[in-house]
Amino acid sequence: MHKFAMLDLGGIVVYGTLLSVLASLILLLAVFFNPRFARNDLPKDIQNKVPALTRWEKLQALFFFVPLITLMIGIPLAFGVELKSQQGDGVTYLALTGHILAVLLTANLFELLVVDWLIYCTITPKRLVIPNTEGMAGYRDYLHQLRSHARGAVVMVFLSLALAGVVLLIT
Repeated sequence: MHKFAMLDLGGIVVYGTLLSVLASLILLLAVFFNPRFARNDLPKDIQNKVPALTRWEKLQALFFFVPLITLMIGIPLAFGVELKSQQGDGVTYLALTGHILAVLLTANLFELLVVDWLIYCTITPKRLVIPNTEGMAGYRDYLHQLRSHARGAVVMVFLSLALAGVVLLIT
């Protein structure tokens, strides 16, 4: 008789919420520290008006980027390890991939709806606006944000496949 992994919706919600909140806090702290850190993620009309980041700004951005990447890998990986330890051989590579992907997509959706659409596009706090770009249409470009997150979702599929493989290798 073949065992099938149970969908761990509770784990997806807990780990997805944790990743969503922590990653969004880091992203918001980064752009509050220096709005130019968001330059490459903004629409072309803004990018064309803003010079590239300086070497010093790139080094400063690492202070936020490294913890963000650590969270984006670590939290889904921890969930995968927990799921494997709870369900043992009943959890397949595909089930692990799906669960990990669900956590990542939860964070992706949260960041799209709350950080990008609500905070950036709708509220647009002055502190997040790059100097000399005030009032530019790109800050209200909801479609740009949606496309960006769709591309991110594709990357998350591949990240999920890799992380599920790591879970199976280390457990």
